[in-house]
Amino acid sequence: MAEKRPTSDMILAELKGQANPANVAGMQRYGINPHGTLGIPIPVLRKIARQIGKDHPLSHELWASGLHEARILAAFIADPTEMSTKMMEKWASDFDSWDVCDQVCSNLFDRSPLAVQKAFEWSSRQETFVKRAGFTIMASLAVHDKTMSDEIFIKFLNLIEQQSQDERNFVKKAVNWALRGIGKRNKTLNTAALETARRILNQDTRAARWIARDALKELESEKVQLRLGIRS
Repeated sequence: MAEKRPTSDMILAELKGQANPANVAGMQRYGINPHGTLGIPIPVLRKIARQIGKDHPLSHELWASGLHEARILAAFIADPTEMSTKMMEKWASDFDSWDVCDQVCSNLFDRSPLAVQKAFEWSSRQETFVKRAGFTIMASLAVHDKTMSDEIFIKFLNLIEQQSQDERNFVKKAVNWALRGIGKRNKTLNTAALETARRILNQDTRAARWIARDALKELESEKVQLRLGIRS
């Protein structure tokens, strides 16, 4: 007899049963939105996701609950190939915390056939977490997609340069993350990212200076240069 498929009500009840208010207070100190947050660690959510397996319809039911951890779990069990433009836009418009944004982008959206398109589109949007999502996808693709051409990442660098004056903390950190991620991918992109960072530094705004200096520090480091075979 086939094992009964878990329902969203069953999963939500399990999540609520593991709520930890003390964890929520700690998460809030790191800028995580406490609204609808249960305080369940990511490793616990990953374990639950492994038990469920891929279940695209269930992922949408969990997302619709609005619960913080349910939405992260939804990203773990959703099928990226079945995420339509409309649904990606809906989920992105619901982002209300940087960690939900990052978990969805680095575990689901970056694996979608629409990932590059959304990175381009969202990186110039005004909504804080939608814009962050665009750059988070870039950073995630730099790590996860082993076949993507350098040409696409060069285009990403142009967007990074254009958007590097946004002073919003959640945006500028994602811009910096994307710049560093691309610059650590290979020799060619390291050179291109360093050139981009130096141009950003010349923009002479607070956000641009922070983004550029932090990226230059890592991308010029001996550790990165040795790993990429630039220094011996």
